Amino acid sequence: MSTLTAEPAAPTEQKLMDQAELTAEARRLKAERRALIIAHLYQRPEIQDLADFVGDSLGLSQQAAATDNDLIVFCGVHFMAESAAILSPQKTVILPEPKAGCPMADMVTPDALREMKAKYPGVPVVAYVNTSAAVKAESDICCTSRNAVKIVEAVEGDTVIFIPDRNLAHYVQTQTRKKVIPWPGFCPTHDRIKVDDLRRMKESHPEAVVLVHPETDQAIVDLADKVFSTEGMRRFVRESPAKEFIIGTEMGILHALQKDRPDASFYFPSGDEQICPNMKSTTLRKLVVALERLEPRVTVPEDIRLRAKRALDRMLAVQ
Repeated sequence: MSTLTAEPAAPTEQKLMDQAELTAEARRLKAERRALIIAHLYQRPEIQDLADFVGDSLGLSQQAAATDNDLIVFCGVHFMAESAAILSPQKTVILPEPKAGCPMADMVTPDALREMKAKYPGVPVVAYVNTSAAVKAESDICCTSRNAVKIVEAVEGDTVIFIPDRNLAHYVQTQTRKKVIPWPGFCPTHDRIKVDDLRRMKESHPEAVVLVHPETDQAIVDLADKVFSTEGMRRFVRESPAKEFIIGTEMGILHALQKDRPDASFYFPSGDEQICPNMKSTTLRKLVVALERLEPRVTVPEDIRLRAKRALDRMLAVQ
């Protein structure tokens, strides 16, 4: 397991500062600490605007590893900060909100995975990066939503165990002849996108291109024009001549999409149901406190880190 340490609230928490003051203070501390701030596309707009890099989870960790900054402030959820710590063990990795977890990642544990591996001896385990470091350490190879099909195809044998997302597993199954044994996990936010809402949205905006994440239910995927990771959606929107898009993923991506395409309109079929409370739990105030105190720090025990890194390295070797 990784560890996450925190100290009592810093003095800034006692001050009444508005957003402009907090932003200015965050920029000052960022420069003073030579910190690299990275933010997932689902983060609050004001957090994204402060970040050096905005993107998806693994890509951010790789960018962090490639820089010479010794301090990484990861505005995301816990497994993402762990990935940064796995790839950059010599650096200090800070997660501003220690309670920012991922319900889907929590749906698989090392012990439960070992039981499943015993049930299917010799079957390789493909772990979505949305898993803890300890679970990655029990897996054979990792994947992202973007490369999941490619990774499953590259693994030896005609059967794989796929953890923890049943929806992504099902999507992969439709794209491969291999047998995919799914773990029964899911993303609550993506699971709340409703088929009826999407149908109504398509009727209201018949010219809109429907883009959905593969973490959504298969019934949602079946109604989509394209299935993409978050970065894939952003790339497609940048290059598309279309002016309207229906988006089937967490609403935080809207900020980046609007910056990329101010001429386009974006619709979210299930509205506020498409908000992840964990992703929104990082605030400017918490970011400033983290930069002041250099806490909470995320670390991964070396034995787990090396085994988890092996699974990540195997994935990167396939790309």
